[in-house]
Amino acid sequence: MSASLAAAENPVARPQPETVVEFERVWKRYGLREVLAGVSLKIVRGEVLCILGPSGTGKSVALRHINGLEKPDDGDVRVFGQSIVPLSEEALSPTRRRLAMLFQGGALFDSMNVEENIAFPIQEHLDKSPEETAALVAEKLEMVGLPGTQRKMPSELSGGMRKRVALARSIALEPEVILYDEPTTGLDPLTSEKIAELIVDLNVRLHTTSVVVTHDIMTARTVSDRLAFLHQGRFQFVGTFDEAAT
Repeated sequence: MSASLAAAENPVARPQPETVVEFERVWKRYGLREVLAGVSLKIVRGEVLCILGPSGTGKSVALRHINGLEKPDDGDVRVFGQSIVPLSEEALSPTRRRLAMLFQGGALFDSMNVEENIAFPIQEHLDKSPEETAALVAEKLEMVGLPGTQRKMPSELSGGMRKRVALARSIALEPEVILYDEPTTGLDPLTSEKIAELIVDLNVRLHTTSVVVTHDIMTARTVSDRLAFLHQGRFQFVGTFDEAAT
């Protein structure tokens, strides 16, 4: 028997990618309106998955199910292999430590400067000296392309810079999964492109998994390994852009 034939008859099974987030027949209703209608989806470690769809279709609602800010009316959501649906806020805390969320508006503290904003989660969750905290803040600002901006106030920043500072704060605790809620909304095309490229860069550099909600097809094309198109409460398509075109 030839070596090639033997290999064909005894294939080495490739390890399956680890599923870090899974929706299983998730339903979410607000009154009579079905926002999520029995959706199922698996997100694997290391990928950038983009949830794409028109405004108002429930993309952000789906995203908030991942960190427990929303609970399904029916179905299950598993994160790192654990169902988070029955968990209390206290029980959710360890899982949330492994997640980060970049909110649509950035959600910076206006009364704090850039350094204080980024240092906030570090001081809350890590046992670091002031010098270590300052070094971590500087490192995260370097990663998002804003070195030397520690003393600036949020009011002094452009929309794109505010997004970058919020992203630096999001990665301060080195999350395994980053959730992006409309990261380029309200930005000009050039700034949107830079933010999209930064998402891809950080996903590679930090070895994270990223879930990006957007209605902008150009952002989705730039960032996604796979996209999930949400329409009328269901994922109408899940796959790559190339698969979508065929």
